[in-house]
Amino acid sequence: MAFGPKFLWDKALGFTLLAVGLNLAVGVGMILANKNYLAELDELQRKVQLNSMGITLGVGLIAGVPFSVMDAYHVIPFHAGIPHLVILMALTFAVSNLYGTWRYR
Repeated sequence: MAFGPKFLWDKALGFTLLAVGLNLAVGVGMILANKNYLAELDELQRKVQLNSMGITLGVGLIAGVPFSVMDAYHVIPFHAGIPHLVILMALTFAVSNLYGTWRYR
């Protein structure tokens, strides 16, 4: 369970739906901001960013699905939560972006 519904508004459905709506709105805003950012980059920077995004998506899919299956069959001793996947994807993006920037200097 998330922090807000559990500790702030005691599972009140209205506040939970409002928080989900806010989360979706911020997510759409982030996507649009990233789209605008990519449009303003020069060709080389755009290539590095898009390569990093592609690698990150691939790693997320390749690691995420088996990670979920291993959790379902109790192969790993802990719960496979979304934060693990987010951390993996963030680290993958950072490393691939740094490598791409270094590679094309």
